Amino acid sequence: MNMNNRIGLSVYIQKFFTSYLAIEQRVSHHTIRSYRDTFVLILKYFDKVRNIMPDHISIQDLTSNTVVDFLNWMQDIYGCKPVTRNQRLSAIKSFARFLQFEDPIHIAEWNKIRRIPNQKYERGDIRYMTVDGIKRLLEEIPTSTHIGRKHLTIITLMYETAMRASEVCQLTPSSFRQSTPYIIEVKGKGNKKRLIPIEDNMAKLLLRYMSDNGLDNEEIKERPLFRNRYGGQLSTSGISYVIKKYADKLRLKHPELVPDKVGPHDLRRSRAMHWLQAGVDVYYIKDLLGHVDIKTTEVYAKADSKLKREAIEKASELIGIPEPNIKTWERLPKLKEFLMSLSATHKRDTRIYQY
Repeated sequence: MNMNNRIGLSVYIQKFFTSYLAIEQRVSHHTIRSYRDTFVLILKYFDKVRNIMPDHISIQDLTSNTVVDFLNWMQDIYGCKPVTRNQRLSAIKSFARFLQFEDPIHIAEWNKIRRIPNQKYERGDIRYMTVDGIKRLLEEIPTSTHIGRKHLTIITLMYETAMRASEVCQLTPSSFRQSTPYIIEVKGKGNKKRLIPIEDNMAKLLLRYMSDNGLDNEEIKERPLFRNRYGGQLSTSGISYVIKKYADKLRLKHPELVPDKVGPHDLRRSRAMHWLQAGVDVYYIKDLLGHVDIKTTEVYAKADSKLKREAIEKASELIGIPEPNIKTWERLPKLKEFLMSLSATHKRDTRIYQY
């Protein structure tokens, strides 16, 4: 890059956050917070590694080589995993796209940054709970207290709709259509809205909660649906605390039903897996989850296929592999029965909604 007429990077960073992300792209405050953390690290990198103070960093200092060096430094110093590295890179690529229009003179360099590949990594198994595990988790919540009924409503709604914790926090009474067909309007990533249908039992549970908390008043329809002890909007950390509280109790009784860690996203994963196992089309699940790319949703399908394959292998060990010239379906009816059961849908137990 030409080092003459150096322009401060801070000017572009400020415009990137205040105009591009907030106004033009209308991204959520969660995305802005994540991008903010990335740029805080970038400024720290320039200070610690390149001995350039934040107010002296120029736009010419940001190159594809610098970005790769920053990502490696971040991984070495903080021990972050590839998924975090890729998240940071995604924020930088978004900034590079913004710079393509703001500083077209150096567009070749911004294109180089946008072509930096994500770090490949092998995905671990999807952590989720079984239907029985979810049912027993809900049974751990006392319904004799006001706070217990509130917690039951939150956790049940999260599981039933597979909403993100951040989406639940943003709900208001107006988000819920209180007539049939019952629907929840959710504001997802990028402030994109989607409609999620909910069943009658879930709607009754939610209506009961709203009545108990005076939220069925038209005058307060835009207030937070779920509030903290101070009357403000419930936070994602607050939801995590509530889920962990009851998961820890259940783990003491049935450790086989509860993973070592259970958080809001585990309820979302569990619901997605249960939908898939019940035969719901993956494209419909994509819409329910609010995924932009079907590839994100297909992760659940791959995980389910892996589980089925392992179940088949286990069944083969128990039953025994027949000789090649023996007709499997004729000689091993138990294997046929087992394989057919793999696609059986899970029946809903409506008792978990009653209190």
